[in-house]
Amino acid sequence: MFTDPIADMLTRIRNAGRARNDRTSMPLSRIKLEICKILKETGYIKNFRISRENVFPELTIFLKYEVRGEGVLSGLKRVSKPGLRTYVGKNKIHKVLSGFGITILSTSKGILTGEQARQAGVGGEVLCNIW
Repeated sequence: MFTDPIADMLTRIRNAGRARNDRTSMPLSRIKLEICKILKETGYIKNFRISRENVFPELTIFLKYEVRGEGVLSGLKRVSKPGLRTYVGKNKIHKVLSGFGITILSTSKGILTGEQARQAGVGGEVLCNIW
């Protein structure tokens, strides 16, 4: 049992990228699925797949690499942790690496990127930063 499934997801993606694996798998949850949708929309991963063959559904993420073989994802950082939640207002959402990365937030309008949250005029819990 994991105490922080989002941190586990980010660690699995980070480890697979460093090992140059083309995919990684993990248990499925709604929040992980929403984070994967954002990563695919922003171009950080190739694709993802949900497998319901086993007793527990599984999420498989297909990683994306550049022509030189370097991973498109160079960094992932969990910001809000179970022991220390981090919330920001709509005017305090920071840009990651001056706009070269994304912030993923959990808001009242769902899981959004920092830019989407600014446009929607909502703040929320900062889940992670991706660059």
